[in-house]
Amino acid sequence: MSRRRRGDDINGVLVLDKPAEMTSKAALQQVRRLLNAARAGHTGALDPLATGILPLCFGEATKFAQRLLEADKTYCTVAKLGQRTTTSDADGEAVQTRAIPSTLDPAALEAALEGFRGAIEQVPSMYSALKYQGRPLYEYAREGQTVPREARSIRVDELTVLRLEGDELELRVRCSKGTYIRTLVDDIGEALGCGAHVAELRREQAGAFELTQALDLDELETMGRMAAHEHLLPPDVLLSDLPATVLEGERAVSISHGQAVTISGSEPGGEGFCRLYDQDQRFLGLAEKAGDAIKPRRLMSARG
Repeated sequence: MSRRRRGDDINGVLVLDKPAEMTSKAALQQVRRLLNAARAGHTGALDPLATGILPLCFGEATKFAQRLLEADKTYCTVAKLGQRTTTSDADGEAVQTRAIPSTLDPAALEAALEGFRGAIEQVPSMYSALKYQGRPLYEYAREGQTVPREARSIRVDELTVLRLEGDELELRVRCSKGTYIRTLVDDIGEALGCGAHVAELRREQAGAFELTQALDLDELETMGRMAAHEHLLPPDVLLSDLPATVLEGERAVSISHGQAVTISGSEPGGEGFCRLYDQDQRFLGLAEKAGDAIKPRRLMSARG
């Protein structure tokens, strides 16, 4: 006898404004229970301390979550100057306290920040989820161990000072995937000569998603299951940065069955990924154009 899957076949994306002091996994499970969804996943965890945009994927949308993991993000963070912590944020223990330089004025601050704009190298925190020999780094850190970590190339497209008051430095950061804001703040603190850690962190944008689209848990609980379903975005929103290709007739059927099809003379050529639709504008999935062929990569199932 086959096991019956719990929950409903719900397909789509819900943009959550994650509350502070909650893990991304716990937030996902709470919304999953509210929607009674059979399958769910998120698109890159936020630290418990952090708030803001956390797109949650349900059903068929989970197939395309990887695209958002690779997207640029925007954060607003408040750095507390003068103190480093074990985790580089307010959840860690203080390990070093230093005076804030009396010469720290807007000009000196801008001079220091300039070195963190553009393409830079960043060594991930020991409290990150990256793995070393099959285990997350944070597990080693909790055991008091430090293991080798290679610097990674990241990109900081915007690093703007919003406020400097006393020991608080508020920044807006627009960056590439793989950027650790805690590490960035810790490195900035060292460049300023006083140390720093993240006191507050809010994700304002992730790929095409913005805070104006986000709902918090209280709103979702208040509106109830049926109303919450109306806020689900279609799965193809996760691929909105890709060009769309429409296939007709037998070619749409063939690619839905996992078969590559030939690019017709009326379709634009070129290489790379694209969103696929049939002639009725039904989303078929993710494909890749290579040479004269369109090859399926991740497809919606028939019931999706």
